[in-house]
Amino acid sequence: MGRNTRKRRMPLATKVTAGAAALALGGGGLVWANFYASAHEDGGHHRTKSRGAQVATINCPDVGQKLTKVPRQARRGVAKELALLDRQITDAYTRLAETRQAQAGDAGYVDNAILGPLKSKRTATLDRIGININRAGGTAPRDLGRFARCQGVPVEQPDGGDGDGQDQDNGQDQGDGGQDQGNGGQAGNGPVADDFIDIEDVQPNSRNLPNGLAANGDGGSTGSFTTECGTNENALRNSDNVIAAPGVSNGAQHQHDYVGNQANNAFASDEDLANGETTCQNQGDRSTYFWPVLRIQDGTQDIDQDQPGGGQDGNVGKIVAPTEVDLKFVGNRTSDVVAMPRALRIITGDAKSFTNGLNNANTAWSCTGFEDRQVTDKYPICPEGSGVVRTTNFQSCWDGQNTDSANHRTHMDFVEADGTCSNGFQAVPQLQVRLVYDNIPAPRIENGQVVNPFALDSFPEQLHKPITDHNDFINFFDEDLMNEMVDCINSGQDCQ
Repeated sequence: MGRNTRKRRMPLATKVTAGAAALALGGGGLVWANFYASAHEDGGHHRTKSRGAQVATINCPDVGQKLTKVPRQARRGVAKELALLDRQITDAYTRLAETRQAQAGDAGYVDNAILGPLKSKRTATLDRIGININRAGGTAPRDLGRFARCQGVPVEQPDGGDGDGQDQDNGQDQGDGGQDQGNGGQAGNGPVADDFIDIEDVQPNSRNLPNGLAANGDGGSTGSFTTECGTNENALRNSDNVIAAPGVSNGAQHQHDYVGNQANNAFASDEDLANGETTCQNQGDRSTYFWPVLRIQDGTQDIDQDQPGGGQDGNVGKIVAPTEVDLKFVGNRTSDVVAMPRALRIITGDAKSFTNGLNNANTAWSCTGFEDRQVTDKYPICPEGSGVVRTTNFQSCWDGQNTDSANHRTHMDFVEADGTCSNGFQAVPQLQVRLVYDNIPAPRIENGQVVNPFALDSFPEQLHKPITDHNDFINFFDEDLMNEMVDCINSGQDCQ
């Protein structure tokens, strides 16, 4: 298993709070785990319970994270098959959401009409992945077919907070309009009230922040380098992912905001990106920075309401761009940093954390004026005059050889608890991204329902959970500017 998917530890960003129910695929299959021992919760008043008779979403093994050895010449073909697996899950989830009445009358409906056909489709796709790997001279994992089976995830229902365990429907039953709203949200796939928390109910300093520069050890690199690339004033967005799904239109199935490089789409080559225009003030930075958009679900729609990545994939509401984007590179607590190689790709966080579990989650939600209070698994409800904040600190240990890896993770790693890089990895400048949204009205919770929520774009079956936040970066600093960054950080200066 890859370095970033091992269960030896979580990134420091996720150690303290993990309040939402999360799923993990362990050796014995699906494990439903409720993480409700968060520092910001007392007495477990947010606890929920499951009703096995109803299925909220679908959980499938994330095959892409398990493929750590794919020959380079096979990766594009494998990526297309992995994107097809994602599409198959989406289609099955859509069928799940559209057939609630049939499910109510047939206990075996989900298994027979949805999960069974999904398994058959996944088996054929997994076979093609194996053929791609073997034809390129690699060795496909034995019995890829074991990843074909998916499982239904039961609905989580509120206790009601009164301790009597009374079951509440919370709108799960078929409405008179025939639209199931059991998973909440304007498109029926989230968010729900339990995905939110008042930031003033979060205890200060209640979670470990990711690798920063406090308590530098001997030999640490204490400088920083800031790059100004705007807030996506150009409204450059698409639902591609050139890292995880190169050559696949709508490979992400959710919209991304882009700053920096303007040539970013699924079909962009390294040369396309190297020659692309940039929104960065320093034209030597042609790197691409992108993240899933936020939307306000107030009943309005955006221009992609009928498009892939938008309404067709359950992402609805008005897209709001950040009002502030801070991009900073910092050093390592114990050593100098080395230059990032050209075209280095880093994905941090996991767009499928709700079903994959927390191994790769790397989310920090907060509010301006309250940034010592951070949560991983809840959207913050900010007081008047305070804006929503998303903070992401990237992996900063590089294997010294590869600009990417088969699962897009094993060439990078987080630092150890003492700030060092393990297993011969080298410290590179750590990218820290801070996004501020002063343009999001605070949601309200009324009668167990959320009014005018905001939410991340996500894969449909991930139910727009805040734990699925993620961030992407491809390095296209020119060599001189990258060397300037390294010298600045290693000499303890703050540069831009």
